Amino acid sequence: MKNLLKYTVLTFLVLIVSVTSCTNDLDVAPPEKLSTSIFWKSEADADLALTGLYNFLYASGGGYATSQYQVFAWDNFSDDSYGQYNYGGGTSALSSGITPQSGDFVYNYYANNYKAIAAINSFLANVGKVLQGDKLNQYQGEAYFLRAFNYFWLAQLYGNVVITTEDPFAIDFKSTKAKSDKAEVLKLIEEDLTKAIASLPDKAYKEGHAVKSSAQGYLVRVLLYEKKYAEAAALAKQIIAGNKYALSTNYAGNFFKPEQNSSTEIMFSVKYLQPNLLHQDVALAVSLQRWKGEQGTQDLINEYEAIDGKDTGSSAVFDPKKPFEKRDPRMRLTFFFPGDTKEQGWPFTGDLSVATPGKDSWTNGFYAVKKWLDPTLVNPDYGAIDEADFVLMRYADILLMYAEAENEASGPANAIDAVNQVRARVGMPALATGLSQSDMREKIRHERRVEFALEGQRYFDLRRWGIATKKLNGFIQNPLAPTVKTKYEDKFEFWPIPQTEIDRNAPVLKQNPGY
Repeated sequence: MKNLLKYTVLTFLVLIVSVTSCTNDLDVAPPEKLSTSIFWKSEADADLALTGLYNFLYASGGGYATSQYQVFAWDNFSDDSYGQYNYGGGTSALSSGITPQSGDFVYNYYANNYKAIAAINSFLANVGKVLQGDKLNQYQGEAYFLRAFNYFWLAQLYGNVVITTEDPFAIDFKSTKAKSDKAEVLKLIEEDLTKAIASLPDKAYKEGHAVKSSAQGYLVRVLLYEKKYAEAAALAKQIIAGNKYALSTNYAGNFFKPEQNSSTEIMFSVKYLQPNLLHQDVALAVSLQRWKGEQGTQDLINEYEAIDGKDTGSSAVFDPKKPFEKRDPRMRLTFFFPGDTKEQGWPFTGDLSVATPGKDSWTNGFYAVKKWLDPTLVNPDYGAIDEADFVLMRYADILLMYAEAENEASGPANAIDAVNQVRARVGMPALATGLSQSDMREKIRHERRVEFALEGQRYFDLRRWGIATKKLNGFIQNPLAPTVKTKYEDKFEFWPIPQTEIDRNAPVLKQNPGY
């Protein structure tokens, strides 16, 4: 990691210095001699540097056309989606397992998050040179939020990882560092988020910069991950009581522009904007819809209730001869189904005007994605442009995290209302009263699956609940190919440290168990 940190910070400085010195290139010090002495001279430098920290949210996920925070690629690691082009590496992870040599997300989350952390540490070490007062506090708060954000990804995926908070230019790059226990990493994350909460503006999230509630929401997520249920419930209740967010009346509008701009529930996202900030290589409509890089599983479709709130096996309104009718509306807002046409939002015309599995990259036995797609695009293909933001946290998650934490801490009495709010937004009936704690737990898990399908939550939920091996090992993704089963091992709770990093930091950096 020593070389990774060194060259990351040099690159970070080259990028932000080039913005301010492009008209006077001959006076810039050689890149190998770059240092903070040629930067951090004015408040404008702090603005450029802070923008640079957020720019790490646009990092590549390592695979073709896949950004690091392209959240729906994570569903390919779960029982919700099949990725026929291995976006994010989820297909290979479930077919052949994860190894220290794995690429895509397995390598890039480790490398990219540490690159971001190095730049954040440099920022925190220097921003006080050019700012003071409230502006300094806010900028530091954003940096603490982003450091916690990056370390939480590392903690969830790799478990025991190296902690580094020093100014990278103060590090002896000949030295090496060992891993810290995951509990220490999570302690740092909590501390950074607490600092961020104290420093960030107490307003609704809109412009792309983290605010107090963004940090609070991530701290709820961390506390729930740590099974600190009472603390998580109390903090989520604070967000709810703050009245800065509400469930949008337009569920689908959370996932495409311009509706995202007026959404009342988005709390943190990766912002895109034509023509300057575009998705990696191609529009989302191309990777999702023309190429069908993610496709829903039958198992996920089966999870959606009938419109009366009962499962399809016990519902009086469900007709097995019309299996895609009278279902939870979120099902049709998330996927397309055989026979769909322009009336259902199907974007293709001509000989593709009727949605047909087995045709135009649609794999028989799976379902084409509708979520995230701009409904105004027609015949999306290479060269199409869209600008949907990747939503990383929204208010529905706060409600369901509150319900889960409250149910685990105190039982279902105070949890049911939050779940019912999420259901009512799409017209689903309220849960029955008198549920036991275990029954409520299953209802919440169901609700999370259908509410956040294709939003990258499922894989982390299964791991957090301790049921990933049970659900994913031997899972049949496609009932038309029952002999093809997925692979998941208990050791995947801690992903392997990329072998290149083990080699760079030998002998002190040890591989995670089982690899």
